[in-house]
Amino acid sequence: IFGGASQIIFLQLFSAGASSLVILSSVGAVNSRHLLYGTVLSEHLSDLNLTWKIIVSYFLVDQAFAVSNDHFKKNNNDKDKHFHLLGGGLNCWTIWQITTLIGIYLGSIIPEKLGLSFAIPLTFLALLVNDFRKLINVIVIMTSGTVATLGYQIIPFKSYVIVAALIGLFMAIILTKLVKKNYE
Repeated sequence: IFGGASQIIFLQLFSAGASSLVILSSVGAVNSRHLLYGTVLSEHLSDLNLTWKIIVSYFLVDQAFAVSNDHFKKNNNDKDKHFHLLGGGLNCWTIWQITTLIGIYLGSIIPEKLGLSFAIPLTFLALLVNDFRKLINVIVIMTSGTVATLGYQIIPFKSYVIVAALIGLFMAIILTKLVKKNYE
C-alpha cells in the first residue's frame, strides 16, 4: 500500500484479526480523500489519455497533490504539467519504499515509548501551512477540525473524519460563492 495512514490502518486491523470487509472498507474510507484530489485535478489533467491518468493517479498522494496543485494553478497553459505530479509522486514513492525498508530493519530497535505516531499528523499539518494564507481556507480548516474533534465521541461508526470533510467541503462551497457574489 502506498500511503501512510492506510498502511497503518491496514496493519492494525490485519494484526487484530479483522475481516477482509472491515479492512477494505476502512482503508477505502481513509483513502476517500483522493476522490477530492482527483476532482480538483481533473480540470488540469482532462486532456490526458486513460493510460496516463491511471499512471498519474497511482502517484497521487497528499504531498504530491499539495505541491502539484499549486504548480498547476500557476502554469495552467503548460501541456506537460502532469509530469510535475508524476515527478512529485515518484519522488514520494521512492522515499516511501526506502524508508519502509529501513523501518522493517530498524523498527524493532526504536523503543515504543518514543511515540512516533505524531509523524502522520505532522505531515498533514505541514501540507496545510500554505493554506493558512487565505481566510476562507482557515475557516474551512477550523470548521473541519472542530467537527472532527467534537464528533470523535458523538458521530456513529467512527465516521467523524468523513463527516468533518463533507462539512468542510460544504463550507468551502458556501464561502467561495459568497466571495464571488461580493466581487460581482
